[in-house]
Amino acid sequence: MNYYPILLDLADQPCVVVGGGEVATRKVEGLLSCGARVRVVAPEITRKLQALADTDRIAWAKHPYTSEDIRRARLVIGATDDEAVNRQIYADCRENGILCNIADRPECCEFILPSVIRRGDLVVAISTSGKSPAFAKALRKRLEKEFGPEFEVFLKLMGAVRKRLLAEAHEPEAHKHVFEKLIDRGLLDRIRDGDIERIDGVLAEVLGDGYRFEELLSQSVDEADQPSCAVR
Repeated sequence: MNYYPILLDLADQPCVVVGGGEVATRKVEGLLSCGARVRVVAPEITRKLQALADTDRIAWAKHPYTSEDIRRARLVIGATDDEAVNRQIYADCRENGILCNIADRPECCEFILPSVIRRGDLVVAISTSGKSPAFAKALRKRLEKEFGPEFEVFLKLMGAVRKRLLAEAHEPEAHKHVFEKLIDRGLLDRIRDGDIERIDGVLAEVLGDGYRFEELLSQSVDEADQPSCAVR
């Protein structure tokens, strides 16, 4: 199977998870982290899901799955231990044109879920096309050591620079060489080292006066949400 890699915007989109066990709990947590509106369909659910339902972070349909449960969903994940139910979920989604994933059943999936590394706006997805989820997980753990918190700070900084350049009426294509220079001048390494003086030096060399690290970062992140990093 040759999968088409894609990142979905599920913010405020209705998503359904069928099942109430540990697998379903992980799927729900992943959807909530992306801002989805989640409805869980299951007679019984885990304590974590119960806590989410009690605080209205998810909706809970306390009954066995029926075809009506997915009618208005944007995306559905089946995570039950009943093969017949899982296949019915898949058939219903196919009939209604709804994106569907059945846990551990690649043949019953419109999409599969990769193993993911997140560093702020950086998303690294790792997939073995369903052949070995265990290896994808092992590779993710290995790569997590290479992608530290400096990547989150770096992307916030680059985003702030891009926003300011656009505000100065520069065409987006004209920025390409600017960002390539920032990367080539070792800006990421300077952020990893926490050397603000050298960061500002790279910014001044490539962008000119008026571009300073702390000022740019404060524009992109509220003080309460400042990411922890090596910069001091």
